[in-house]
Amino acid sequence: MKYKLEWEYKAKGIEPILFHSDFLDGEHALQAGEELDKSGKAGKISFIDEIGTSWTLKEMRKLLEEVEEEPHDLTVYFDGGFDNFNHKAGLGTIIYFKQGKKKYRLRANEVFDELETNNEAEYAALYFALTILEEMGVKNMTCEIKGDSQVVLKQLEGEWPCYEETLNRWLDRIENKIKELGLHPRYNPVGRKENKEADKLATQALQGKMINSKMQIL
Repeated sequence: MKYKLEWEYKAKGIEPILFHSDFLDGEHALQAGEELDKSGKAGKISFIDEIGTSWTLKEMRKLLEEVEEEPHDLTVYFDGGFDNFNHKAGLGTIIYFKQGKKKYRLRANEVFDELETNNEAEYAALYFALTILEEMGVKNMTCEIKGDSQVVLKQLEGEWPCYEETLNRWLDRIENKIKELGLHPRYNPVGRKENKEADKLATQALQGKMINSKMQIL
């Protein structure tokens, strides 16, 4: 979750002037807010998150202490592959996140044999990624979701219509899971090159190479 600061500048002889910052990560926003507070020139300092919730300086300190121990600053990559001959789908996901002061990368894949098309495999891959977030205990967080399937991401954004009943059922599952987890997703279509790690995991799943690993990023 990112936050922007709003504060009033107190100057002699004029009405207070309202300023606001760009969106910052929580640690930098808090640091800036505390320095403004110490300056004695700022009044009514507020922190506003990406969904419009406002926090005081005291509330922000407490919030970040609580959030620090949970997975946050989430970026999810997903990809699905489909074997037309065997009618099997390979699902892959890479999840980058912070917990405490450390950064992690989680890699996981799965094979699914009840799908019919590559588009369906892409939806299933994103749903698979969401179940991993659920296992991690992620709740009420913003989450950047990246994939090379514009069909999936544009339909989730509501920009493109979906006419296929099977894919609509996957859309419903994904939207219900996002609501259940309290996620605030940002969808970001990327090229296949940027999504190559998730693509490799999906391919490995089809080859019978199952992966579920978590490593710290130094």
